[in-house]
Amino acid sequence: MDDPLHVAGVAPVNQAADAPVFLLAGVAATLNVLATRIGRIIDRARIMEDRLQAATAEIANDLHARLRVLSRRATLINRAIALSVLSALLVSLVVAALFVSALLRIDLALPIAIAFVIALLSLAAALLHFLREVFIATGSLTFGGTRRSSGHSPG
Repeated sequence: MDDPLHVAGVAPVNQAADAPVFLLAGVAATLNVLATRIGRIIDRARIMEDRLQAATAEIANDLHARLRVLSRRATLINRAIALSVLSALLVSLVVAALFVSALLRIDLALPIAIAFVIALLSLAAALLHFLREVFIATGSLTFGGTRRSSGHSPG
């Protein structure tokens, strides 16, 4: 049983890797949501850019303002995607390091812990960027062509 290549010796490593693997699945789902949002932002921007060509000055000003909002949203989503990918890469390295540590009998506890914490911090930062993008998106909504003023309660 002391043979590190024996299946029974790998079982505890598999158990230790469960949490990071579930985190990796969650990050993948988050990336799917973010990719969908960036796709919708790009599609909207393209439509507005096409409308700019035939727009009057007043409409062009409105379209430029909306494009600036879309640009800010795209920037936030791009950052969230980059941070999520960083998180996924670090989690993948954590899982690989768990197996390398067990199979080669190398103590990688500190690097594994550091990588896992950085992965979680990256994911948290990605989620904050996503939340900011959602706030911008909902703040730029118009209902019936008018913006709801911030002083009124939703109704």
